[in-house]
Amino acid sequence: MSQELKARPIRVEDLIEYQNGAVVSKEIIRKGTGTVTIFAFDKGEGLSEHTAPFDAMVQVIDGKAEITISGNKNVLEKGDMIIMPASEPHSLQAPERFKMILTMIRS
Repeated sequence: MSQELKARPIRVEDLIEYQNGAVVSKEIIRKGTGTVTIFAFDKGEGLSEHTAPFDAMVQVIDGKAEITISGNKNVLEKGDMIIMPASEPHSLQAPERFKMILTMIRS
């Protein structure tokens, strides 16, 4: 984490910008016990189905996301969150541009 992010208020959605046709990510905290990463998805972009060995929490901070967990589609909007359970297949799609915070705890 860079020093300019510490000990001051920040508008998290301003930390990352959308890029046409892309998924952009920026790790803001990395510790042995977990990470916090922000993402910006352009409309139509996504992450294909995968699993992770740890629970992960997604918080949508702008736009709308479709997050499918074990075959169940969930639509999240700004202010919503969801926990993706460890070892369950999940994918993310952007029906419109969206930004999110991904928090993964490794214990």
